[in-house]
Amino acid sequence: MNHTVLLDLDGTLIDSYPGILASCLAALRALGHEPDEGLDIRRFIGPPLDEILQALLQSYGDDRVDDAVTAYRQHYGDSGYLGSVPYPGIGEALEEMKRAGLSIYLATSKRAVFANSILDHLKFSTYFDGIHGSVPSGELDHKPELLAHILAKHDLSPSHCLMVGDRRHDIAGAQAVGMRGLGVLWGYGSREELETAGADQLVESPVDLARTVFAMLNER
Repeated sequence: MNHTVLLDLDGTLIDSYPGILASCLAALRALGHEPDEGLDIRRFIGPPLDEILQALLQSYGDDRVDDAVTAYRQHYGDSGYLGSVPYPGIGEALEEMKRAGLSIYLATSKRAVFANSILDHLKFSTYFDGIHGSVPSGELDHKPELLAHILAKHDLSPSHCLMVGDRRHDIAGAQAVGMRGLGVLWGYGSREELETAGADQLVESPVDLARTVFAMLNER
């Protein structure tokens, strides 16, 4: 049985904060608000987009989440997605995992079309056997549904798979489908968040990512 690693995108492979912030600010402006340019949204990154924008809109007493999502995606598709940089060492980790023969899938709450554009822009697409994200219908917005979809589509065994991510949603999603979860400490989630979520293991640096993935997958 082949071993498989599923990777989150934002906060795991890339620091997408500049692009996400720019598109959040654009969405708030599109709805007539005047957001503070110094707004810090790091704690919001990771969950599905509608949850992020709902949290941001609350301070304005505004419940037009769907309108905000539309405005955000317009801006993000035009230019926001370009504001993403890979964490140092991630390219090498992907290369190492691919060379070792692992199957590699992307599992992100970001729209799949944007994830594809980002990976193409960074020249990372060739490392992946499949790129999966949320879809317009909304049915794959949450990690448990997304991971179950990936397992079914590619006929993967959860016991031979490992989910890697930086937020509790990644770990909870893995647990929901019977997969182990590896938490990364360079993203947007804290050590406490990942430990509380029940991560099977934590990794400190992208330099150690491939080695940690190999060790966890070979335990079974």
